Amino acid sequence: MKLTKIAGNTYYIPGPTNIGVFVFKDKYTLLIDSGDGNQDARLYTDILSQSDLNIKYVLNTHEHHDHWGGNNYLQEHHPGSIFYASAGSALFIENFSLFPLYIYGGNPPATLVRGVGGGRSGRIDHHLQAGTIRINEEKFDIIPLPGHSLGQTGIATREKVCFLGDALFSPEILDKYGFPFLFDVAAQYRTLGSILTLPYEYYVLGHADSVYSSQYISDLAGLNRSRLDHCMELLLDLLQQPKSREELLEEVIILEDLNPDFHEYCLLNSTLGGMLAYLMAGCGVELQVENGKSYYYQK
Repeated sequence: MKLTKIAGNTYYIPGPTNIGVFVFKDKYTLLIDSGDGNQDARLYTDILSQSDLNIKYVLNTHEHHDHWGGNNYLQEHHPGSIFYASAGSALFIENFSLFPLYIYGGNPPATLVRGVGGGRSGRIDHHLQAGTIRINEEKFDIIPLPGHSLGQTGIATREKVCFLGDALFSPEILDKYGFPFLFDVAAQYRTLGSILTLPYEYYVLGHADSVYSSQYISDLAGLNRSRLDHCMELLLDLLQQPKSREELLEEVIILEDLNPDFHEYCLLNSTLGGMLAYLMAGCGVELQVENGKSYYYQK
């Protein structure tokens, strides 16, 4: 990992979660996301210190632990740092138990809590809203990008570099995870459409091996839409016959050649729930409880 320049004062640190960095005139920096935990945050601190840069501002694009898990380390080792997230993301970051609770549907087992990053909440100082925000006398564009998560937010710098969090997935991620995690399918479709209208020159994804230029971002958005369409079409095909949610998930895992551990199984089950809600809202899927089971089916 190393500090990699994109344009002007906008950089990123490539890694399992790509970390955005904006360098201010006073050598303080804005981090866009903080990684998955203390080890990641310590590494980013060391990388920046090699260039005589200090962390003072942190913006979390959304509430998944691999994007905010370094907050606590940064709060402890960089006192006075200021943390930003949307109100929707802050709800989960400041109340960590909510995330494993909602993907499990009840009080979660300890193995799931560990699987999503542990059990320690973070702190958010300012809630983001759509529009322009000023941080340390610099202006940034704040772009709501819900779908993958409740409160996902993108940010763009004056060099026209836009950090998208997990609003888009790279081809490699789409190949690896047949059903990428989604909170709200309808919102994700809207976000995929809105990305096509963004005026920026470079785009950084949370998980990708490269930075995308504007000429490729429409193709990538189209690829993400095609994957989501595929998921919807597969479910509609499977629901030609009534199936319980568990039976449906089993068939999806087999047909998509997935091999989830328990943590991934819970994420898939949560995603499936969101997809079924979308199909019930406008695609003719209905639900019926019979003999102690709930069945989904097409009318």
